[in-house]
Amino acid sequence: MPRRRVMITGMGLLSPHGDDPEDVFRRVCAGESAIRRIHLEAEGREMDALLARPEWDPAAELTPLQMVAMDPAAQMGFLAGSRALAQAGLVGAEALLRDAGLYFGASFGGASLDGVFEVFYDKKSRRVKPGSVARIMPNAVTAHLSMAHGIQGPACTYSVACATSAMAVGEAFRAIRDGYLDCAVVGGTQATATHAWISAWSTMAVLAREHPDGPEASVRPFDAARTGFALGEGAAALVLESEERARSRGAQPLAELAGYGCSSDAFNITRPSLEGQVRCMADTLADAGVAPEAVGYVNAHATATRVGDVVEIAAVKELFGDHARRLAISATKSMHGHLIEAAGALELALTVMAVRRGHLPPTANLTDPDPECDLDCVPGTGRAAPDLEWAMSNSFAFGGTNVSLLVRRADG
Repeated sequence: MPRRRVMITGMGLLSPHGDDPEDVFRRVCAGESAIRRIHLEAEGREMDALLARPEWDPAAELTPLQMVAMDPAAQMGFLAGSRALAQAGLVGAEALLRDAGLYFGASFGGASLDGVFEVFYDKKSRRVKPGSVARIMPNAVTAHLSMAHGIQGPACTYSVACATSAMAVGEAFRAIRDGYLDCAVVGGTQATATHAWISAWSTMAVLAREHPDGPEASVRPFDAARTGFALGEGAAALVLESEERARSRGAQPLAELAGYGCSSDAFNITRPSLEGQVRCMADTLADAGVAPEAVGYVNAHATATRVGDVVEIAAVKELFGDHARRLAISATKSMHGHLIEAAGALELALTVMAVRRGHLPPTANLTDPDPECDLDCVPGTGRAAPDLEWAMSNSFAFGGTNVSLLVRRADG
């Protein structure tokens, strides 16, 4: 079977900047940070942390049963997936969704998992809440989306650290491109900003220190004063369809998903590999049959760590050669934080908006560039790019898994 074109026909967000994709993109392009200092209290413990969290009321959109049955991570993923289906015009389209797939990135439910451990170890009790396993299982998101929307195709859950949802998108893309599916709901969700998880991350010395100018200025990718990232929570989902399927029902694509590459560093559990990143991006371009010179923008993985940002810039230079100097590259984590399992899906959604609107998201807080990060990193606020046709989104994970996705303007 010949390879088919894959279109993105719906998008749903529950992000630190809100749930309206147009408004989220506007706020990001304005350089507006959603990172705050948040005080956490639980079981007699208190701490302050730099976090980016969505403002949302689950009770306004979920039934009481769904509130009880789902961890916050599953709730957010369910809502993002449902919103993506609504934007695609597929809610209630049982005949069209029956054979669709679900490809989501998720991890164990953070708040619910912590609650189980607190009851068992701190309170020395075995009276764990009924349904705890169902709440914390990683595939809760796909299960609830399947039941709510009558989706009976493959339901796949991925957990690959920071590359999680990007891999979910890529594997669904391949399934549609190669003729195994006509439609899939893809994405990721993250809600593990709890005492235990924040403490675990802090021991790795990768979390940002608060900047003298305040929490909003603390995450500074590519900047000489960068100190790390802030954890983020939220969910992002997209609907992928074959071009034939989208066209047959009159859907208007937001963009085309044209390439996917994935590699393993085989190097180090936490340190990135230049070779692995170059291979991943090169495989993505080869998958799409696109020359490096065609790409106009890269949404970088860049987490504002001392080592990671430099390696990614070096990888871009090696792959793109002289074109790297003409390439725009930015790190939106400077504003929405690092959503770990949901990062790839959210950053892909912003990349889709970039090619759709012909506008580049910026790297916020970039005021004193690291001399080794000397490309056009779009500092401060976004800028118009009316000729932007091809854009790449990178997700490079602890453990050495690298994923790159390539999108094309829908009218390209």
